[in-house]
Amino acid sequence: MAAAGPGAAGPAAGPGAAVPGATGPPDGPDPRGTGPLYPVGLILAGRPVLVVGGGTVAAQKAAELLHCGATVTVVAPEIDPALRADDRVTCEARPYRSGEVAGYRFAVAATDDPAVNQAVYDDGEAAGVWVNAADDPARCSATLPSRVRRGSLLVTVSTQGRSPALAVHLRRRLEQEIGPEYALLLDLLAEARDRIRAAGGSTEGLDWQGAIESGMLEEIRADRIHGAEELLRTCLPSSSA
Repeated sequence: MAAAGPGAAGPAAGPGAAVPGATGPPDGPDPRGTGPLYPVGLILAGRPVLVVGGGTVAAQKAAELLHCGATVTVVAPEIDPALRADDRVTCEARPYRSGEVAGYRFAVAATDDPAVNQAVYDDGEAAGVWVNAADDPARCSATLPSRVRRGSLLVTVSTQGRSPALAVHLRRRLEQEIGPEYALLLDLLAEARDRIRAAGGSTEGLDWQGAIESGMLEEIRADRIHGAEELLRTCLPSSSA
């Protein structure tokens, strides 16, 4: 059968047709019936976040939230001493109160009590607040992917909560591939972009990919930062970089 030409019309895409550029099953829905996840990054700096639970998992979640600048309140009958000792965290040693999620922008349920996690989730649904329940995807309106941070670079892996073990496996592979040199590479690229825009230039159409693939990473790994900067200038017009 001859292939259709560039302008030829193909059959109309039906409901189950694959979308160009998409990954995963063409129909998309997760076996749990929740549908595919929409990737988004929350800006939590200065915003109130509730952590329900006071154990090790809650402490880990609180630490990650604090790293992102959130204003964290922890509520649980018993709270880990490390959390109590952190003056950045508001600790309230008591049970969760029905409806209190409504006073927050995001909430994490990190208890081993399904009834409490369910209450937090239900209250979040009623108030329009996103809720993550640790290792309890059925009570999540937001899931937390496995992640690799290198400065401002954030790479995430999600299995839609179906296999945390696989997400961890992939994260470890990424940690080996994406070293700290990527943070400095990002800084150099961002600084060049900022200079171009500050001078009134356009960053569109410049050979950024050529710069990234020019050997900048190798120069950074060898602690030859000036060499990396020179490669960047070579790949971009002198009037830009």
